[in-house]
Amino acid sequence: MSAGLALPMVDLVAPGAAFAPPPPVEPGATPHTGAIHPNDTAGDTATETGGEVSAQLAEAAGEALQQTADAALTVLGTLSGALLAGRAALATTRVLASAAVRAAGEQRCLERQEELSALAAQQWRDAAFAAARANARRTALLARASRAARTAQGDPPPRPGLPPPLNPAGSALGDFRGELARFEMALESAEAAQETWEAEALTASLCRADGADDWQDAMRARRDAMLREHRERAAAAGRQDSPPPVPASAPPGDGADTAAFRDRGADILAALDPRADPRIAELVAEAVGNATRHAAANPRRARLHLKEARRFAERANGKARQRRQDEERAALQLDFLTAPLPEDPELPGHDPEAEDALRGFLEEGVPLSPRQQEVVRQRVEERHSALEALYVRAQCADALARLARDTGEAVHVDPLENGGMRLEWTPGDWDPEHWLRATLTGDAFRVVTMRTETGAERLPGEKALDDLRCAQAQEQLARFRELAQDLGLTVRFEMERTHGAVAGTPAGQGAAAAGRSGARTRPDERTRPGHRTVDGDGRH
Repeated sequence: MSAGLALPMVDLVAPGAAFAPPPPVEPGATPHTGAIHPNDTAGDTATETGGEVSAQLAEAAGEALQQTADAALTVLGTLSGALLAGRAALATTRVLASAAVRAAGEQRCLERQEELSALAAQQWRDAAFAAARANARRTALLARASRAARTAQGDPPPRPGLPPPLNPAGSALGDFRGELARFEMALESAEAAQETWEAEALTASLCRADGADDWQDAMRARRDAMLREHRERAAAAGRQDSPPPVPASAPPGDGADTAAFRDRGADILAALDPRADPRIAELVAEAVGNATRHAAANPRRARLHLKEARRFAERANGKARQRRQDEERAALQLDFLTAPLPEDPELPGHDPEAEDALRGFLEEGVPLSPRQQEVVRQRVEERHSALEALYVRAQCADALARLARDTGEAVHVDPLENGGMRLEWTPGDWDPEHWLRATLTGDAFRVVTMRTETGAERLPGEKALDDLRCAQAQEQLARFRELAQDLGLTVRFEMERTHGAVAGTPAGQGAAAAGRSGARTRPDERTRPGHRTVDGDGRH
């Protein structure tokens, strides 16, 4: 026999996979398309699953599933979208930021009607990553504004006016990129308003920390100028997540007057991140105040205070930058863990502990303990792995349907109780006595060459035909690998070759096929040593 075992790997998420496919295409309506026959062998749940699988395979077999040459017209399926969101939740912020920049560049190319070299799957990956990050920024901003409103000593921050979260599933790529660009504009406007309020609140707290007036006006002027420059740079080079750098030039020399020390201190204070830890910011303000007070009488001591202020400012900015990244990461994870998914026994349910820990960090500022971080990581990976398993199964089924469509043959689908499925098809130039059986369970994909069970000893000519079909199965698997590659999967089979094919009953024929050629039945042939059971039905 010929048998292949593979563990398919997802290279690039193809955009077309969906949880709930549309109604099946009528087999006779599509030329050269193999029929799809679901079989109910696992109860009521299996019946529902079989119908979904049948619809998905029929859709795959139809011409409508062929990817259009215009990538901008490709539509993102719900399963592909959920899996991309999971990959975004596992990616680094740098990867997501790079994807957002590429997505914006692809939108500009589209507006200029320039041709893109990237495949639709690559463009959808960038757009989906950008959307996941934008949604995370939205979640983090809302939590940040709510937290600031509860702790504000003066006027609360403005309530961010934001559109609903982005949902790329069901959208054409070109349309969604436009929606993403509009969402980004609204988000950046709300973030700028929040940042302005935070900068004013920080300035007010610094002024309260040190009552001296000689450096406060200079600090306000420089802060406003530096924030304007920061936003101009961000608009020109893509969104940045850090404030203006703390001035690195040397402090004033011995001949400098008090104004020079005051201006240098104002520069340091102006470069503080608006979200700097107030306790560290107070230390910066205190050091700057000491520098200006000692500038005239003791310039050397004043310079030491300025160096100290700069060190405190760098520390505060580093912590604020890390906090921003941690909040974005937590928002990504929370959005992914709480995203609605269809009811499916293979998909893990919600975990209140992980979700509450993430909400507590975003809304209350309570850091996650090491144990909570591990719980969140495990829940994210579990959900992503489950989505990837569903995706692999759907894409393998699509590849098999296309393989059958190429020869105009039928594909029979049997849902299994363990959540997997079994598919059987007969290549176009094979006789009805031989077929191929593929079983998808978990992350494993098995293909076996089958023959009709007769119960009789195989004649030399029949054995030779069995061997020929086993050899031809290699060609079918090679074609399957090509089709799977088009769907973003890498499938490498570990092949096993022995004599003979596995005896079994073809799907859809029941017991009727089992008694053919019964005159040659030899029970001892079916229990001969050196064979192993395959899928519980046949031996080789």
